[in-house]
Amino acid sequence: MAGHSKWANIQHRKGRQDEKRGKAWTRVIREIMVAARLGGGDTSANPRLRLAIEKAKAVNLPVETVKRNIDKATGNLEGVNYEEIRYEGYGIAGAALIVDCMTDNRVRTVAEVRHAFSKYGGNLGTDGSVSFQFKHCGQLVFAPGTSEDKVMEIALEAGAEDVISDDDGAIEVLTAPADFESVKAALEAAGLKPEIAEVTMRAENSVELAGDDAERMQKLLDVIEDLDDVQDVFHNAVLSA
Repeated sequence: MAGHSKWANIQHRKGRQDEKRGKAWTRVIREIMVAARLGGGDTSANPRLRLAIEKAKAVNLPVETVKRNIDKATGNLEGVNYEEIRYEGYGIAGAALIVDCMTDNRVRTVAEVRHAFSKYGGNLGTDGSVSFQFKHCGQLVFAPGTSEDKVMEIALEAGAEDVISDDDGAIEVLTAPADFESVKAALEAAGLKPEIAEVTMRAENSVELAGDDAERMQKLLDVIEDLDDVQDVFHNAVLSA
């Protein structure tokens, strides 16, 4: 199945995330704590915690820190209780945004998110206002030049839902969230290492933005992503200079 050109957009997003590596530890710690609190501290029985620990390794979070925060979340140590909140809204030119937060103060968080939207040209919407434009799925992205036939053979045999060849040669593998780990393991065992591998909210359609609109949208995204309580931002804007 063919898809739109998005490799540059994905690399751009990944690059900006790398620039903000200083905040990555805080986000990963919160994800570990919530995953452990909801599903327990046993990684063999808690896939969400396994993924959070993978993220922790990717940003070089010390093992002792991981263990300490699992203990906090499961009641072995006193710690802060975080709750998950999702906000939906619109950016420049009607681009759709989903903002996932973890917070110990809901009132503070909604005030900060609403302020960011209103100050930088967006609008905070209601629950369900844009989420229907996204698919909750596992996503593995392979760089241009990867063998599409090999990816397709391994991925579909392992239980992937779809394999998409983008216009610029990148290959996307989409899975049900529950199948993400097994499909990823099968691909890596075959020597196929994805550039990006995550359970995400994938936009079903896109809004192309260029020039001033693209700059304004990037500013809005930067401001929202920099908020202390924000974990993830998903959007359907394709930004070009």
